Amino acid sequence: MRRRSLLIAVPAGLVTLAGCGDDGKSDTAKSSSSPSASASASSAPPPKIVDGPLPAITAGTKFDEKPTVAKGTGDPSKNLAVKTVIAGGGQTVAENDYIQANYLGQIWDTAKVFDNSYDRKTPLVIQLAQGGIIDGWRYGLVGKKVGSRVEMAVPPTWGYGTSGNSQAGIKGTDTLVFVIDIQNTFNAKSSAKGKDVAQSDAALPKVGTNTDGKAPSITVPKTTAPTKLVATYVIEGDGDEVKADSSVLVQYKGVLWDGGKEFDSTYSRGQLTSFSLQQVVKGWSQGLTGKKVGSRVLIVVPPSLGYGDSPPSGSGIKKDSTLVFSVDILAKM
Repeated sequence: MRRRSLLIAVPAGLVTLAGCGDDGKSDTAKSSSSPSASASASSAPPPKIVDGPLPAITAGTKFDEKPTVAKGTGDPSKNLAVKTVIAGGGQTVAENDYIQANYLGQIWDTAKVFDNSYDRKTPLVIQLAQGGIIDGWRYGLVGKKVGSRVEMAVPPTWGYGTSGNSQAGIKGTDTLVFVIDIQNTFNAKSSAKGKDVAQSDAALPKVGTNTDGKAPSITVPKTTAPTKLVATYVIEGDGDEVKADSSVLVQYKGVLWDGGKEFDSTYSRGQLTSFSLQQVVKGWSQGLTGKKVGSRVLIVVPPSLGYGDSPPSGSGIKKDSTLVFSVDILAKM
């Protein structure tokens, strides 16, 4: 059994220690026609991957440009057709990674675009995990490299199945064409990327600045805990600022101010966590708002902004505990 993250908040504003089987996914709503929605073919056997046929990309041919894709000609393959249109040189994508990508999806027979992230100006961040995304993406993107543009034609078996996706106008017989620009990939070894910031306040914990995917050290001083929220950069990234209603993908480690004992960590679980800042304790939502993607942030959460007098059962956290976190903001979702 895997313990869930302690961070997701209950309606009263506190967080709860939930049961077993957490998949680490955010509850954030996705577009109804995005590859995450109605992933109905997860029980299908692995596809045979072929290199065509695939429609031509007639405009927007550069990486991360919104593409225009021709209508499919003739019958699509019954197999999964995948082609690397632009070969990137970055990290290789693996199954269960979270990828960050821009994409456009349209229907083979009509060239009707049912979804694209380019117009939203927000790339999709999603895990290539069974049941969380259509299998066409899960099988077609594994092994590709960051910086690549991939085109694929996904038959219903590895798309939305025979039920299709009526809200997106996708029938159960439709083959779907996607163009996907892979911007980044994240896994349990991912870390912050940025410039180290001096940690000169002796009254605050010191956080390690290693970026090798291992948990950073957190050294708590033998002083009285602050009574107000502390949220400072340990490593300052150069990405977008996190907003109060953002969803984020993070690595984190939490320890108690008193004694420095670890009580929760994505590093220990070997699994990243994603969530909306509207779903977590106030210390996190306030502490991460305004911080930049790519950063490592020290957050010291007083009881009034954390668990207060109702800590999660079995967590090892006493009532009115001050909590210390190191948080790597990997991506904004």
